[in-house]
Amino acid sequence: MFESLQERLGDVLGKLTRRGALSEADVSAALREVRVALLEADVALPVVKDFVEKVREQAVGEEVVRSVAPGQMVIKIVNDCLVETLGAETASLNIEVPPPAVVMLVGLQGSGKTTSCAKLGLRLSDKAKKKVLMASLDVRRPAAQEQLKVLGIQANVRTLDIVPGEPPVAIAKRAVRSGALEGFDVVLLDTAGRLAIDEEMMGEAAAVRDAVKPHETLLVADAMTGQDAVNVARSFHEKIGLSGIVLTRVDGDARGGAALSMRAVTGCPIKLLGVGEKLDALEDFHPDRVASRILGMGDVVSLVEKAAETIELEDAEKLAKKIQKGQFDLDDLGQQLKQMLKMGGLSGMMDLLPGMSKAQQDQIKKSKVDDGMIRRQLAILSSMTPLERRRPELIKASRKQRIASGSGTHVQDVNKLMKQHQEAGRMMKRVRKMGKKGMLRGGLSNLMPGRGGGFPH
Repeated sequence: MFESLQERLGDVLGKLTRRGALSEADVSAALREVRVALLEADVALPVVKDFVEKVREQAVGEEVVRSVAPGQMVIKIVNDCLVETLGAETASLNIEVPPPAVVMLVGLQGSGKTTSCAKLGLRLSDKAKKKVLMASLDVRRPAAQEQLKVLGIQANVRTLDIVPGEPPVAIAKRAVRSGALEGFDVVLLDTAGRLAIDEEMMGEAAAVRDAVKPHETLLVADAMTGQDAVNVARSFHEKIGLSGIVLTRVDGDARGGAALSMRAVTGCPIKLLGVGEKLDALEDFHPDRVASRILGMGDVVSLVEKAAETIELEDAEKLAKKIQKGQFDLDDLGQQLKQMLKMGGLSGMMDLLPGMSKAQQDQIKKSKVDDGMIRRQLAILSSMTPLERRRPELIKASRKQRIASGSGTHVQDVNKLMKQHQEAGRMMKRVRKMGKKGMLRGGLSNLMPGRGGGFPH
């Protein structure tokens, strides 16, 4: 998300930082380009006007003109205004209430409501350690209730038993009653959608709301629909009353205008982002981190959080001890590659790394370094014997041919992997003094192309 906006704003603000001093005319010219960039990213016109005016008020002041680095000051102002537009603070779900906390999901058909319900159920049970019950109120779409049941099995989250012919309000009441009687912490209600907003759908959602009085009413909106998503959010908020927004398919939208507009237009915070098809691909929405990513500053906090979720402490300590002794074998390289895949692969990490310019990202794409390449490298490592992985110096020509044949690759691929291992080993030696955490971060970044080591081009 925000790929095109990040590129445009990066160009505009980059010009400002290269100037020693800024005049009011310089700032005005830059803001005209910022305005066009926001409009092209599908940000609502009223939001663009307010945003540009806020930046202008602060950027043409005496403090900016007289500062040591006026270009950097303007970038800080743009960053602060972006954070404010996106919602200033992270808004969490209101589920710390006497159980069961009732969360109702609303939205149009095809926005990803049912999948988001299962993702949220998994997230709450897995990370928040809540006992969750899911119920489908969609009696119109064929097999909608069965779909949630299947997803519930995959996520290991309980779903309400299906009673054929039961109307939505009755299902909602039974779900809340079962949640209270059986000791569930959270009840998720997946309501029916339509292809477009109509009075019948709104009436049904309002009836469910009045019957169970949910603690959270979340609109699930597809980021790919751009301005339409903003209009949908406004309609639902006026007629149902929203407490938050779940924005889906953000991984497929390069513009990101919906995210920038929704908070400003409805006043409702974006609480969660759907960032992929897998059931664990749901993230909290952090305005400050998203603003940093838009301006190309990366998101180190999210990167570290992902690392903390996927890295086994025992494995990290073993690796740290080996590196302290100057050891880094092919088994260790394989561990690092698997870790990268767990953290979302190269594409999932590139946006989070600070200073990762568009040119560097393009360089990675041109060199055809992708998650498929990582999997091929893991296949090469799997074709080696344990002794070969521990002692890479044993791998000569005949062994390389056997390894390539066994992994379905070429000898050149084996050579590239060996070179990558050597570069990774050199990088690991440089970070010894940084301690275990430093070694962990060094291990990750050294696998990134153009960052001191990494994949050969």
